[in-house]
Amino acid sequence: MQRLSDQEYRRRQELALLRKAGVEPYPYAYERTHAIAQLRHGAEVSGVEMFTDVSLAGRIMVFRRMGKVTFADVHDESGRLQLYFRADDLGGEYELLRLLDIGDIIGARGFLFYTRTGELTLHVRSYQLLCKALRPIPVPKEEVDEQGRRIRHDAFTDKEQRYRRRYIDLVVNPEVRDIFRKRAHVIRAIRAFLDARGWLEVETPILQPIYGGANARPFRTYFHALEAEFYLRIATELYLKRLIVGGFEGVYEIGKNFRNEGIDRLHNPEFTALELYVAYRDYHWMMGLVEELLVAVAQEVNGHLGLRRGEHRIELHPPFRRIRWYDAVREATGYDLRKCTPEELWQVGHQLGLELPDNATEAKILDEIFSATVQPRLIEPTFVLDYPLSLSPLAKRHRSEPDVAERFELFIFGMEIANAFSELNDPLEQRQRLEQQVRWRQKGDIEAMPMDEDFLMALEVGMPPTAGLGIGIDRLVMLLTEQTTIRDVILFPHMRPEAPHQLPVVSESGES
Repeated sequence: MQRLSDQEYRRRQELALLRKAGVEPYPYAYERTHAIAQLRHGAEVSGVEMFTDVSLAGRIMVFRRMGKVTFADVHDESGRLQLYFRADDLGGEYELLRLLDIGDIIGARGFLFYTRTGELTLHVRSYQLLCKALRPIPVPKEEVDEQGRRIRHDAFTDKEQRYRRRYIDLVVNPEVRDIFRKRAHVIRAIRAFLDARGWLEVETPILQPIYGGANARPFRTYFHALEAEFYLRIATELYLKRLIVGGFEGVYEIGKNFRNEGIDRLHNPEFTALELYVAYRDYHWMMGLVEELLVAVAQEVNGHLGLRRGEHRIELHPPFRRIRWYDAVREATGYDLRKCTPEELWQVGHQLGLELPDNATEAKILDEIFSATVQPRLIEPTFVLDYPLSLSPLAKRHRSEPDVAERFELFIFGMEIANAFSELNDPLEQRQRLEQQVRWRQKGDIEAMPMDEDFLMALEVGMPPTAGLGIGIDRLVMLLTEQTTIRDVILFPHMRPEAPHQLPVVSESGES
């Protein structure tokens, strides 16, 4: 049985009284003439005299009842406007205002005017209830200082509840909507940049019989119609390379990937990534393209190239710093890992205080050392290039150094933003690399790649020299919106399920 708070019980009583009075609390539609922002702009440009019969719709966020007069603040997606209700204008409908609450959605028709305090206001001639809210929302208290600035108190700030109840977060913290508008702008800007160069946006399977393209543990599912186990993709790479084999010379995809891993401020198991593959190019060319892309997107979205994180201020001015992987580790630790045997790598890892599993492979140890000692130092935009070959099973061997791969990653504020290769297109060497991955899987590395015979067959058909790129869209949005955790740029991040008895009962004061 549902447990109702006093507020929820009262709202259900109001709902019954409204229906008894002949009010439909959930009508099908409402014709409005303007969004609130349009009214504000029009009043500023043309004067309120031009708006003698307008209608708007929005959610009630403030109610101030004063006998025969009532004021309310209504919010729509574009902004806030004060409403003025007067008993002499509304007759019996005015009495029904007592059955409305903060959180209800209404439509209102009337004319614009300025109050004596200079507040743009709609004088309501008629109104219609559009949705009776049965659950109260936490309402921040606002005051206006001497400079006319609105100061908010008691905002809905509990991070966990904001992520779990994003719909409430968006209602009571409208500035959060700006983050997601900007996220959409980022994706549009990326598409415009890539489309302008003639590359084709495509869609590849999310459900895959064999996963690959990264070192990660997959999510599993069962495809009943095919009577086979399938996986949610961990990357789009191997299918996009098949398209390069098929004759497309530039393809990209912006889509969801799924990796069955932990959750922290930089990782969400379901995330959005861009992958791009361009024939006849290599990783040196791709570095230049990444610089161009980030500058173009930042300029388009923010209008400037500055980025901020805590006390750090940087500019996205190319060329970005470049440093080779082994040199970066040596600078950070004093160790030249290139000369280490697998046993010596173990010793270095423990001397650096790393907790390594007993079955850690050479690649795992190298990755852990880099992540712990180098990555946090990479504040300014930095390309780290020429990775150990064991960390890069899908990248071409370096053209002059056989123990490293033609690969780079871009780091900003200690976050990996981009990952790119000169793509391995030798099918025999690719088979050897995947066989090594299989051996590591047999030794317990659950993130090592499985064998993919169809992908190898595609390479045997022939793939031209190709440059490949992956960019984490969520992290790029974090950069451009100055957010510090990935959950703040994902509308509905994954959370541990709540037990029924843990569900909050929220009062209009914001207390739970």
